[in-house]
Amino acid sequence: MSLRNYLTSRVFFGQALAALAILAVLGYFFMHWLTFTTDHGHEITVPNLAKLTEEQVEEKLDDLDLDYVLLDSVDYNSDYPKFSVVEQDPLPGAKVKEGRKVYIKINASGFSSVRIPDLIQKTYREAVPTLKALGLEEGTITYIPNLGKDMVLEMRCKGRNLKVGDHVLKASKIDLVLGDGKESYVEVVDSTATSTDQLPAHEQ
Repeated sequence: MSLRNYLTSRVFFGQALAALAILAVLGYFFMHWLTFTTDHGHEITVPNLAKLTEEQVEEKLDDLDLDYVLLDSVDYNSDYPKFSVVEQDPLPGAKVKEGRKVYIKINASGFSSVRIPDLIQKTYREAVPTLKALGLEEGTITYIPNLGKDMVLEMRCKGRNLKVGDHVLKASKIDLVLGDGKESYVEVVDSTATSTDQLPAHEQ
């Protein structure tokens, strides 16, 4: 049989189809093996670790074949329990591979303390940003007679007068006593009277 006749024979077409079928089967099994060995398409959803302790994080991630790395503790946040997760990376809902590390930050055990700055005779506009920069909060504002309008005259915390350098916990509310910008009253002795009267400063 000549080559031309063989190439156009039913035997050749049968053998060619058989070879193609074998290649297709081998390719199918190869792709499945490759997918299995590379874990292609198998992703894990990162859980929400907020407010969990480190022990709870370890247990939860172990069940998902994930790992974690504790980066650091952050300033105390009263919205989270002590020593619980405040931040995580990747974020909840992210898709990751098996064995991926989740980086976490833990809430501190409580508020740290800060020193009271010198705000006396500072203006209200100067005082408030200074307090916030230290992690303190603005409390009650009280006005008393004084020519210095909106000038800080006293600082208080929970009814206690504060001095420069005193320590208070972060997030404490600092009450400010400010001048109202009005004339104050002073005591003067009237030579024609036996008693001490109070007169406005501009009538002296």
